[in-house]
Amino acid sequence: MKNIKTMDKKTLNKFIPFFVLAVFMLWMKTYITQKTQFSLSVDGTIQEFLLFLNPLGSALLLLSLSLFFKGTRKYISLLLIYMGMSFMLYANVVYYRFFSDFLTWPTLFQTQNFGDLGGSVATLIQPTDLLFFVDVVILAGLVVMTKAKKESGSFKTKAVLPVITIALAISFFNLALAEADRPELLTRGFDRNYIVKYLGMYNYALYDTAETVKSSSQRVLADSDEVTEVLNYTKSNNASANEEYFGAAEGMNVVYLHLESFQTFLMDYELNGEEVTPFLNSMMEEQNTMYFDNFFHQTAQGKTADAEFMLDNSLYGLPKGSAFITKGQNTYQAAPAILKDKGYTSAVFHGNNGTFWNRSEIYKSFGYDHFFDIESYTDLTEQDMAEYGVMDKPFFEQSAPLLESLPEPFYTKMITVSHHFPYNIDQSLATIDKGTTGDTSVDNYFQTARYADEAIEQFFVQLEESGLADNTMIVMYGDHYGISDNHNQAMEQVLSKEITPVENAKLQRVPLFIHVPGMEGGINSTYGGQIDLLPTVMHLLGVETKNYIQFGTDLLSEDHEELVTFRNGDYVSPEIYSISENFYNPETGLPIEESQLEQAEKFQENGSYEMELSDQLVNGDLLRFYTPNGFTPIDPADYSYQGILD
Repeated sequence: MKNIKTMDKKTLNKFIPFFVLAVFMLWMKTYITQKTQFSLSVDGTIQEFLLFLNPLGSALLLLSLSLFFKGTRKYISLLLIYMGMSFMLYANVVYYRFFSDFLTWPTLFQTQNFGDLGGSVATLIQPTDLLFFVDVVILAGLVVMTKAKKESGSFKTKAVLPVITIALAISFFNLALAEADRPELLTRGFDRNYIVKYLGMYNYALYDTAETVKSSSQRVLADSDEVTEVLNYTKSNNASANEEYFGAAEGMNVVYLHLESFQTFLMDYELNGEEVTPFLNSMMEEQNTMYFDNFFHQTAQGKTADAEFMLDNSLYGLPKGSAFITKGQNTYQAAPAILKDKGYTSAVFHGNNGTFWNRSEIYKSFGYDHFFDIESYTDLTEQDMAEYGVMDKPFFEQSAPLLESLPEPFYTKMITVSHHFPYNIDQSLATIDKGTTGDTSVDNYFQTARYADEAIEQFFVQLEESGLADNTMIVMYGDHYGISDNHNQAMEQVLSKEITPVENAKLQRVPLFIHVPGMEGGINSTYGGQIDLLPTVMHLLGVETKNYIQFGTDLLSEDHEELVTFRNGDYVSPEIYSISENFYNPETGLPIEESQLEQAEKFQENGSYEMELSDQLVNGDLLRFYTPNGFTPIDPADYSYQGILD
């Protein structure tokens, strides 16, 4: 009471109700948003209570900072803090609608991409989103109505401390209850959904900040001893090449065809009795093509960039943000650099801005000789442009002479963009009807998939006409999901079955085709992921990989372990699927037998350890301390993508 008496009574009478109202509105808005806009899998009374409670402590704590200001500035600072927290909440809602994930600081650092994302972001914004800011308008109106300009009083520090103490007490109680329900919540690497569910959106932001600072400091503190543990692990887990396939493509050119947003369910799928991807379907039966029907994407927030990172390096993408953005200057031993010592020329073809996802910089660290970006594609009409660059058909048409100009053998990557969210296409270019689920993204998906399929067929024809086909290995891979689990209701109509946790995991499969002239093809049901592509391709080219630090293993090797781990801690294998820390039988969709529990937990532990080592390697830039015998390190300063190939 003594502290209260020291305050200006007018300040107390006018500001405290205003402050309490702001805390209450932010608390309720955040709770309702977390409850209705995010799929957090809340289970049980304790989790429901925590979801309700967790916004209160952080809202009270952050808004209490306004109590340190005097006069009018109290109101203005409270309003600004409130607006900032509201905007952060809404930004996560929009981001979650497509990515089923939450924003992180590394993601926000990727602002150089925002100009290229405008159209896609617009499709995620809904008219009802205005409701997110009604409370902000109310609060701003109350600031005006209170005639705050005439106020000069302030709170004493001793009076503010009890408010902060209450806020911290609520937050610590929240954390203690969360830890009781989910032990080691902050240390066992659960996915971001867990953090938001248990601690709330704002505490998640604080946690993310601490984790970002921690990972950023790793390079400074790293030393050469740390690479030894990683090297020992990759050598002990190396899978020897299959003698039947080793060198099957030796000396051949390599072309990666990036199947943007393709998922395996598209293969052999018919819409209204018509094949959506007739050419790719035919490739599954082609005698020199091996098709992998249990191949999974392992991307996180980096999506396409994560896929590229894995296929070039056999290192995992980062758990947040993208290595393309934050680790562009690291030392790498990527495929282009490995093959350079074998006489290969390397190039990337991408009809978008060279700076998008920092490609024009990180490709230098990978050792790519050439990068053909949007500046290399000049004879274009408005109809030739997609949301993210050149439409696939003109892209392949104009890439043909560039590809043919490269010295052989070459290692190349061609990144398509037409089949990309939001899957818009000029209807004059569409050759199949839309879906009829009522979900725009799902319904449009089939038309752009068909267009991409036709463009890929066009590329194969071009390759035949150029005379390169008989000496070129073609690897076609899906980079990540196209339809997120936010659209599972529509996908149940598409697949005519319930999307259970196991079925949702199976939807993370993406196509992988490996076409090698003269090699016997067929359907391969081996479980594998994008991390396994580099050693597989290297062995087909006759390049031994055992001395390199690579976390994937050859998909064709008899020693390949069929365990695919994901950044959120889940994994899949032929016998066990781990989903949100529950273990399922992939055949029945039911929980596993108790006799399998030990094996399931062992898989979980092995997968987590492997990703920890990969993160340690990437965050610490540990490859600068290790050079394999026969490998020539890359100096990014030696590369420039200006004026490439006249």
